[in-house]
Amino acid sequence: MIVLIDTNVILDVLLKREPYVSEAKFIMTKCADREITGYLAAHSIPNLFYILRKAYSVEERRRFIRNLCDIFHISDLNAEKIILAVENDGFKDFEDCLQEECAVEAMADYIITRNTDDYKNSRIKAIEPNAFIELLEKK
Repeated sequence: MIVLIDTNVILDVLLKREPYVSEAKFIMTKCADREITGYLAAHSIPNLFYILRKAYSVEERRRFIRNLCDIFHISDLNAEKIILAVENDGFKDFEDCLQEECAVEAMADYIITRNTDDYKNSRIKAIEPNAFIELLEKK
């Protein structure tokens, strides 16, 4: 199974945000163990680096990014994806539309996010972490 992990799920782990951290960590572990194929959108990386600046040092953030690159495939961002996202009026948030473009290219089965409402017009089904875990447990 192939999944694209939204930035908010990674932040749940790195910022230890309750009550979401355990589900997010479970999914990241499944990706790290190669039980599922995880992707991150390339633009999530600088967003994470910036958002984490108040909680972690530069060295710690660099280590996190290196670890994420070991765990996940990184879907690149290019002019084609940007243009497709700009021209897509099915999303309120441009960043979410870019996430969807990366998920489409990765041929993801799901986008794992806590903001499923933001993806109601997505070509790739958005699913919350807890629902994704339930789906895995049924298999």
